Amino acid sequence: MRGTTVLPGGGGEEEQAFPMHRLAVPMPNVLPFAMGTFDSIGPMSRAEFPHRHTFYEIIHVTGGSGRHVIDLTPWELRPPHLGVIVPGQLHHWEGVVGLEGSVVLFTEDFLLDHPGDREVLRRAGERPWLALDAAEHARTRRLLAELDAEYRGGAEGFASVLGALLHVLVTRVGRLAAAGTGRAGAGRPGGVAAEFVRLVGRGEPELWSVRVCADRIGVTSGYLAEAVKAATGRTPGALVREARVHEAKRLLARTELTVRQVAARVGLADAAYFCRFFRRETGISPGDFRRGADLHHDHRIESIAPPGRSA
Repeated sequence: MRGTTVLPGGGGEEEQAFPMHRLAVPMPNVLPFAMGTFDSIGPMSRAEFPHRHTFYEIIHVTGGSGRHVIDLTPWELRPPHLGVIVPGQLHHWEGVVGLEGSVVLFTEDFLLDHPGDREVLRRAGERPWLALDAAEHARTRRLLAELDAEYRGGAEGFASVLGALLHVLVTRVGRLAAAGTGRAGAGRPGGVAAEFVRLVGRGEPELWSVRVCADRIGVTSGYLAEAVKAATGRTPGALVREARVHEAKRLLARTELTVRQVAARVGLADAAYFCRFFRRETGISPGDFRRGADLHHDHRIESIAPPGRSA
């Protein structure tokens, strides 16, 4: 095959916290693209330890049981599924038996002809595990078969054909994700709320501010509060706190970072204040959570759902 996932030879603190996989190619001038089955891609395509990618991954699961855990949220395998993992997203497979399907891997460089696909994929990453009905499953299987034939054949002009077929796949993924989020046809308040949820869900501490998000969206903080409350039944502040706690839990559960380092990662420079904040929001201290929390069944762990979709 023309590419695979590999562990880096080193890296900074972030890479030490979570292994970062890169798309490697065996020779110069090979496309930043690879695809195959879970078996042909190799064990790293179904890694059981939490890790991140520097590339995009689209997964078509056609068989198997177990769970795919994405940002601490477990998704049960009930094939057929279509999954999207975006660069930087934390995930791993858990208790998987008989995993079958196709894996498509590509970097930002492969989206140069269709730059709008970056935003489509980022939004799809907010709803990363999509169930397929029979018709959608059949269409996806046919499209992936075409992609694979072009990729394996390597005929003249195959890179352009691959790019076009990938664009079709990304567009269809985006439609499926949008159909389940309530974005289509949303009015102004609903659109504002959806954009706020998207910004807060990006996991960037600088965005965990109602004022900053309101400025990004181009509305007042008061209007943002009304729109989010109407669409989700919750306040913007509550969603920001939930995002901060979610990231803190992920770091406490999956890294060896100190509590002080975790506090800094979630935008709270004062470790003592972070401990009080974490206890107030979860009912336990950061240390107790790290020592004894049930990572996958803790009823306090919630995902931030866009308007129109339950978590």
